[in-house]
Amino acid sequence: MAWAPDRPTGHARPPTARVPTARRPDGRADPTALEALRDLASGPRGLTEAEAEERLARHGENTIPGRRPASWPRRYARALRDPFTAVLLVLGLVSALVSAWGTACVITVLVLVSSALRSRTEYQADRSADGLRHLVAATATVRRRAGPAAAPRFREIPVELLVPGDVIRLGPGDVVPADVRLLRAQNLALHQAPLTGESVPVPKRPDDSPPQTAGPYQRAHLCFQGSSVASGSGTALVTATGAHTRFARAYPAPGRRRESAFDRAVNGISWMLVRFMLLIPPLVLLADAAVRGRGLETLPFAVAVAVGLTPEMLPVVVTTVLARKAAALAREHGVIVRWLPALHNIGAIDVLCTDKTGTLTCDRPVYDTALDAYGRPDPDVLHWAAVNSLWTLQLADLPAPDALDEAVLDAAAPSAAHHACDGVAALPFDPVRRLATAVVRRAGHRDRHTLVVKGSVEEVLARCTRLRAGGAAEVEPSAPELPLPDAPSAHPAPPEPPPPEPPAPGTPRLAAVPGALPAALPAPGAELDLDAAGRERLLALAAALSAQGLRLLAVALAERPARTGAYGPADEQGLAFAGFVVLRDAPADTAADALTALAGRGVAVKVLTGDHPGTAARVCRDLGLAPGRVLTGDRIDAMDDTALARRAEHTAVFARCTPQHKVRVVRALRAAGHTTGFLGDGVNDLPALHAADVGICPRDAVDVTREAADVVLAAKDLTAIDHAVTAGRHATGTIATYLRIALSSNLGNVIAMLAAGVLLPFLPMLPAQVLLQNLCFDAAQLALAHDQPGPAALRRPTPLRTRDFLRFITAFGLVNAAADLATFAALALLVPDSVHASGQAAFHSGWFTENLITQALVMVLLRGGNRAPAPIRTAAAALAMIGLLLPLPPLAGALGLTTLPPAYYLLLSAILAVYAAVLLATKSRAARLRSDGARPADARP
Repeated sequence: MAWAPDRPTGHARPPTARVPTARRPDGRADPTALEALRDLASGPRGLTEAEAEERLARHGENTIPGRRPASWPRRYARALRDPFTAVLLVLGLVSALVSAWGTACVITVLVLVSSALRSRTEYQADRSADGLRHLVAATATVRRRAGPAAAPRFREIPVELLVPGDVIRLGPGDVVPADVRLLRAQNLALHQAPLTGESVPVPKRPDDSPPQTAGPYQRAHLCFQGSSVASGSGTALVTATGAHTRFARAYPAPGRRRESAFDRAVNGISWMLVRFMLLIPPLVLLADAAVRGRGLETLPFAVAVAVGLTPEMLPVVVTTVLARKAAALAREHGVIVRWLPALHNIGAIDVLCTDKTGTLTCDRPVYDTALDAYGRPDPDVLHWAAVNSLWTLQLADLPAPDALDEAVLDAAAPSAAHHACDGVAALPFDPVRRLATAVVRRAGHRDRHTLVVKGSVEEVLARCTRLRAGGAAEVEPSAPELPLPDAPSAHPAPPEPPPPEPPAPGTPRLAAVPGALPAALPAPGAELDLDAAGRERLLALAAALSAQGLRLLAVALAERPARTGAYGPADEQGLAFAGFVVLRDAPADTAADALTALAGRGVAVKVLTGDHPGTAARVCRDLGLAPGRVLTGDRIDAMDDTALARRAEHTAVFARCTPQHKVRVVRALRAAGHTTGFLGDGVNDLPALHAADVGICPRDAVDVTREAADVVLAAKDLTAIDHAVTAGRHATGTIATYLRIALSSNLGNVIAMLAAGVLLPFLPMLPAQVLLQNLCFDAAQLALAHDQPGPAALRRPTPLRTRDFLRFITAFGLVNAAADLATFAALALLVPDSVHASGQAAFHSGWFTENLITQALVMVLLRGGNRAPAPIRTAAAALAMIGLLLPLPPLAGALGLTTLPPAYYLLLSAILAVYAAVLLATKSRAARLRSDGARPADARP
């Protein structure tokens, strides 16, 4: 059974585009059942096999149009479009033009390797995501005929072979395989959550006078591909298949991905480097021409200096880091990163937007309490609700209880009292009546039957003439007051402010509502006449509970003389109202812990739901998430984008949201300076998924949503997102560490080179020596891919902001340049010929050694964590050893180097010790500034 309980019904409104059904000659949509059959040249007996084959050839298979997988060349070309890779390619081209073939070859190899790594990793991610794909439904039960005169019969066929005009049968658990129009239905209710986000099954029924005002998903006679049968059965006419279904029309068209947070960060850093590289060669040429009178012969050196500023290994390091973390996520937590920059994006988010059902709550309600008509706890109400669920399920031959019946039966399981009744008859739930009735014979009452009615509060009350007092508990004077609407009605509108904090589950909830209770309560078991005032009072009580985000089922009883005839809806009159069964959305097992973990990471969670404000607010409170003032869809409509951006930043719950509202909220948060993630699983979530910086979905999401998502989770669980955020921040922290180390060291070298080029009568370092030095440093920097940033990198996003990097590399670059200049002074003091053209080999050797050792120190000391991992320590030691050994025979002569006196190494050791102390002091001061809030944590790159 799938009645509509008395509860808030503010589900997400779907788009209003017309469903692609057959149209009549007069152009009007939504024909009656007979007109639809005639328009599609079909009939209740279904199509013949020949007609089906002809239509299959004409309309094509009933499959969602899929994207063609990108070829290897296309993937490779896409990887080359990275902005920093483009910078390197330009540098390689310039190096080739000035005949610096070694530099050009090294840059080309690095670009090719990084692009190959990136395209291979994304190919593996796409293969993993493709492994999650499945058909919307495997088979369908269709009525076909062998020929025009043959008898029709139902048989199972693959859903790809369905065609418009087919007549199909739907049963419990079936996935609707195409867009259909109902011909017949018996207690049919569908889960439309993948399409609309509705968490409650929606009743469906044939209607020969369909309204034209409601949206397509609200029309009871229409069912859409991707929804599933919650209960009941039906026969339907296929009206649209394949690319013409509403489900397929939501499929994302191939196109370029939106610019991400990572793209913006890399673009900013790339343009900063481009400006430096465009500035340095002219400076070198002008300085040499003005001071030394040299001309274009210094152009190769100028290009080598510009290349020296560039962190050539950036594409390789970035790809390696992201690929390692993405592989670990997939292996350990079942999280698939569809494209590598998305891992940085999810690590950078500081706001996560999510729906409620299945994420914060389970997909089923749970029993909360049972109350009599006066708000007193009454276990008898639960008992009679369980009797109704049990015997309706058995006597109506329903395949399985729906979620509400299951919650009632689970709550009554410890008591076997309902087995003391014998079932006589049952009237199952009907979407028009919105209630279900069980007729039972109680033990010791052989001459009487008891009618037990359960369903919507309004429908049950409309059939009641008496009030049955139950419960034995006294009124709790300290129970919180619940707000009542000014004019109670059958459909009371909840107030806009959030409802007050509810008491714990299982306690009286309506005991102290002002004016809700009469001055003198009747004794338990007494029956009173139900007048209009009493009916309004009960509706007001129901509205107060609904405003707290609870679901209600009304229960009523009636005694009838035993009879042998059938029971019908006419017998559901003259009932005695017994009370309410109160149910609530159960929080997901891991939701509270995941919210706590995300809060510790500086990620604010925003709930965007189509549900009632009270329902959403209550779930948030149950999970320890302060909802504050709930913002509803109508209030969003009344705001412009600027006002919405201000409100969205301080609002945790957005209720009664349509897909368009979700998009506006996500865009408003981005406009307010936040990096946003959006978690969704339905077609209705696609627009918001595209609007967010990173789109996230579970693997059981509909196919079109998985195709549009950047990250696919093993389950719709916030814990998996916490793992992904942690991995993303680890990766971003490692990339930021590499950039700081490489850029500050390189900038120091460039400053020193410019100074030496002006002061010395020769080139401070030969182009071959610059290339060799860069190769050694670049190879050692690959070890930074194994870095593990400290805990501070996980507490908040690590923004790759250009200004921050510029300040950092300027400060540490000047420290590095000071160490180089001190080395120049030591060389001039200990080896006087080193500053003259005749002794340039000594100068080259001294600076070459100092350069590699200082870069090794930078790798170890400028990290964000505590102890450097073994690969980094090994790489730094190897770099220092190369700097010490290369100026020694037999390699020194081939490289233009020479052996230096031991006194130089003693003085160099003192310079390096001071350099290391200054590095640590500067690093400590920068860390204190960050911890004091000098840099806002929530700013976007």
